Amino acid sequence: MADASAAAPAALRRPDGTPARVLVVDDEPDLAGILCDVLRSEGWEVKAAGTGEDALATASQFHPDAVVLDVMLPDINGLEVLRRLRAAAPGVCVLFLTARDAVEDRIAGITAGGDDYVTKPFSLEEVLARLRGLLRRAGMTRTPDTGKLLAVGDLVMDEDAREVSRAGQVVDLTPTEFELLRFLIRNPRRVLSKAQILDRVWSYDFGGQAHVVELYISYLRKKIDAGRTPLIHTVRGVGYVLKPDVR
Repeated sequence: MADASAAAPAALRRPDGTPARVLVVDDEPDLAGILCDVLRSEGWEVKAAGTGEDALATASQFHPDAVVLDVMLPDINGLEVLRRLRAAAPGVCVLFLTARDAVEDRIAGITAGGDDYVTKPFSLEEVLARLRGLLRRAGMTRTPDTGKLLAVGDLVMDEDAREVSRAGQVVDLTPTEFELLRFLIRNPRRVLSKAQILDRVWSYDFGGQAHVVELYISYLRKKIDAGRTPLIHTVRGVGYVLKPDVR
């Protein structure tokens, strides 16, 4: 009881002051129940779903900020659920929760658009820590942001509104993509290593999976640089740098 009451004041909230919303999708009722109880102790609004179809229906009405999603569901594969969730709400955070622990499965989840990945058996504190990180990246805070406009060349980021544009055109980013770009744009012309990016954006080393950085850099390039003069550059053997075209 003491732990739950201590956690309540630190509850992450939406910009409008309402509690963060989390949807738990798992076909194991006992596990889902435990997760929901722990997440509610954080002061968050929580709902549960036991199937993919139920998850999609609930999400359409609940509008969650984050989803804890089991890959192995009785009807729709979790990766397909994620695809449909992203189509309806591109900014929703997704934490995969599954018994699969092979590297290929982790990469499949991240490639599909998941923001993070936890394997069973897991620590409840680890799940909470990962979700807190994802929600903060999505703009959940305890106090109003004091952000500002950041710009490199014709690329502009409004931290308060969490909006990005290039040459006046709005660029839609997922929470993780936004945080990665924010790290780059706050360090213009500075070469950042994969280790630095993992530590800052993911807040841990993702089990040494540096290719996750490569994957998200490729996502950003498709959205930021496609058809334009590149701003994101690779420094082979070192890392990445965001800098304007100087030609």
